[in-house]
Amino acid sequence: MPTATEAPMGKIITTLTIINRIDQANAKQGLIPVDQVRSLTLNNVLVDTGATTLCLPPEAIAKLGLELLKEVDVTTATGLSKARIFQDAKISLLGREGTFECVELPGGTDPLLGVIPMEALGIEPDLHNQKLKLLPSESQDTYLTIL
Repeated sequence: MPTATEAPMGKIITTLTIINRIDQANAKQGLIPVDQVRSLTLNNVLVDTGATTLCLPPEAIAKLGLELLKEVDVTTATGLSKARIFQDAKISLLGREGTFECVELPGGTDPLLGVIPMEALGIEPDLHNQKLKLLPSESQDTYLTIL
């Protein structure tokens, strides 16, 4: 099971597995062999509480074969710029899975895990201890709520 590891300067670094969800569905329906499902395990993924979503470099997106969804304006440390958003990236982290969109980062940039996927999976950054913490998924303490 992937785990988060300590990094210098209060950062949280983790290992993340990403699967092309469309490939996975096609394999389940027998349209492609299971060994053709594209997936990737990334080490040194920075948990970034300033990022909203999963952010991947173009090389990772190409290897996964993710489909372009749209182009949008994004705010970065250097100002406003254009970014491409891809869909159907299924991530697996700390035994939990979910499918999310991802933003394409400039080439050569390390991947980032933002707050939306973590919140959806019930995973919380523990910055003091430099690790990720699983929130309860059962009983009245569950992180899942319907109001």
